[in-house]
Amino acid sequence: MQRPDADPPPRRGRPPQTRAQAEQVRARIVDATAEVFARAGSRGLSVAQIIDHAGLSRPTFYRYFANATEPLHVLLEVSNAELVGGIAAALEATGEGVELGIRLIDAYLDWARGHGVMLRPLFAELHDPASPVSAYRNAALDGIRENVSAKFTELGRTVPGPLDLDAALHVCEYVVYRISAASGPGGEPDPATVAEARLTMIRVVLATLGNTADFRYAMGLPGLFPAAPQDAAGAVTAGQEN
Repeated sequence: MQRPDADPPPRRGRPPQTRAQAEQVRARIVDATAEVFARAGSRGLSVAQIIDHAGLSRPTFYRYFANATEPLHVLLEVSNAELVGGIAAALEATGEGVELGIRLIDAYLDWARGHGVMLRPLFAELHDPASPVSAYRNAALDGIRENVSAKFTELGRTVPGPLDLDAALHVCEYVVYRISAASGPGGEPDPATVAEARLTMIRVVLATLGNTADFRYAMGLPGLFPAAPQDAAGAVTAGQEN
């Protein structure tokens, strides 16, 4: 029996292949799968399109994967690990309250930026039970809920209720979807749109997961909330002072 970590056996009529070479070919297939998925989604995946983008033969593809969905699972596993891991790292940093929420949101946005044009079809299939993306979304949300709850417990804060936490996560997800839908051909959204979306996400997370101390702190952050209207004398209009 061949050891799991052994180099792949040489094929008849072909030169021996090292483990490093095998990993390069495997990565080439996965990268090509990302290109096809970005253009056509999971329903547009086919071995023919993947090998065309990768510049490889069909036998070479089947040496590494049994079908077109397997390399997509590799992409989704990496995406999930980066999302949950990035948020976990943000929660481990020093600070709490509003700053903690802002770091969580920035980690989410950093993850989204890393997907480029692949982000749009990814979000388009999040809620489609027939898509493999859906199961990975549920797993990622479970991981985020666990990390957030653990951090609040560690800080001695009231752990958010399931509905509040899900509301915050789903709104952030929707906002990023809106960003991806409005992005240009290269997958890069307008920086002003991202900045506005970031403020929306911060306000939503503050409203669902924050406490009174967080709100007092947030009121001093420039640009987070619009200024209250003032009369000609410069006084805050009645009913708008809070």
